[in-house]
Amino acid sequence: MLTLGTLVAVFLRADGVGALGPAEWAAIRFTIWQAFLSALFSCVLAIPVARALSRRSFPGRALLIALLGAPFILPVIVAVMGLLAVFGRAGMLNAGLVWLGLPPVSIYGLQGVVLAHVFFNLPLAVRLLLQSWVEIPAERFRLAASLGMGPAEIARYLERPMLRAALPGIFLAIFLICLTSFAVALTLGGGPRATTVELAIYQAFRFDFDLGRAALLGLVQVCLCLAASVLALAITNPSAFGAGLDRQVARWDAAGPWLKAQDVMALALTAVFLLLPLALITLRGLAALPGLPEAVWAAALRSLLVALGSAAVTISLALPLAMAISRASAGAASALETLAMIPLATSSLVLGTGLFLVLRHYADPATLALPVTAAANATLALPFATRILLPSARAVEADYGRLADSLDMTGIGRLRLLTFPRLVGPLRFSAGLAAALSMGDLGVITLFADPQTATLPLQLYRLMAAYRMEDAAGAAVLLLGLSFALFWIIDKGARPDARA
Repeated sequence: MLTLGTLVAVFLRADGVGALGPAEWAAIRFTIWQAFLSALFSCVLAIPVARALSRRSFPGRALLIALLGAPFILPVIVAVMGLLAVFGRAGMLNAGLVWLGLPPVSIYGLQGVVLAHVFFNLPLAVRLLLQSWVEIPAERFRLAASLGMGPAEIARYLERPMLRAALPGIFLAIFLICLTSFAVALTLGGGPRATTVELAIYQAFRFDFDLGRAALLGLVQVCLCLAASVLALAITNPSAFGAGLDRQVARWDAAGPWLKAQDVMALALTAVFLLLPLALITLRGLAALPGLPEAVWAAALRSLLVALGSAAVTISLALPLAMAISRASAGAASALETLAMIPLATSSLVLGTGLFLVLRHYADPATLALPVTAAANATLALPFATRILLPSARAVEADYGRLADSLDMTGIGRLRLLTFPRLVGPLRFSAGLAAALSMGDLGVITLFADPQTATLPLQLYRLMAAYRMEDAAGAAVLLLGLSFALFWIIDKGARPDARA
């Protein structure tokens, strides 16, 4: 109902395709172009980084790989603040260019949108490519060494076939993520030549209150997402390396000093690119933290309540779905998995537009801003939570299902004694992820909120729009700390050594 029902409301309210004017077509072209460039640069830059991580062992490697997962729960608006500290008008890069007598560069427009998307998606591409790299059996590398193959032959016969199989799916996954990006386009885009479909929906809704055009653009966004999703499923191409004996991979081909220098440079540049913006915004914001206005602290409290509510709704939806899928027949399980993945075909702005169209006939949408935001965030987090819970739910059913049936364990008793103790780790991780994603979301709330119901990301954006950059930096540090603290507190029971 939350996904398909809102899409139906958008469909019924949308103007005809002929209502798309030059500005709307320009937004569609820009959306596709920036998503293509973002996915392309993310994938291309991820190749040397993933290769370096796959063939090098060094102190801090595990920590670096763990840090690559941090941008996934990093609030987008905080990352944008960090990028502005490095690449903005008064950032480090332009200060250096002016000192050298060179003209400054602008981060706003296409280049800024692509830069921010690469910042977020490069770690994702590295993690996915690294997984594909380590899945090449160690025996293949041992055989290559016994045949006297060098780095060029290893790349030709082992690495390039893996990349041909893995890169198309990774590219399309990042392309889909960039299609639905809103906060990046809101802060770094804008203008006739740098407006995405999501930003056009927001402008039609908030500035013009043209619900028909907003709904039509919402349908366009759904069609783009569906097309990318279908392509991603159709183009996934498994590799054909065969099985190995799960031995540790030894890379004799990577011992040369030039290859070591390449890997060190790739890892160092990536670490600086990802960590420097966050370090700068943290150092700048800590000093401003004590002097933050009262409205920021009130917005932080509202964000915490929304995040906790969103996490609770996500788990209450994902747990029964995962349990039902694990016990259902093949056909029913496939249908339920499809149901859980449906939110991937929409976006927060499309969902928010549909909810507004439905609710405005029964109540003032502004009074429902916080519960609507929590519900929308929970819906959008559902695919991730379900995928996290599903492997453990299937394992519990396969290992203990028939025994539990023979003991007539059903209902609450089965959930309390069998299912929950063995799913507590994935449940905590799913809830922490859902809470962190909701904490940093700047989507639905922009359509519904008034000054009394602003969340912390929206309050941070308003401070940036008012050029109160010191207060904005302090609010960014507060949002960053709350997001990571919320994730850690909820997820701390999901350690491998935690009791189950």
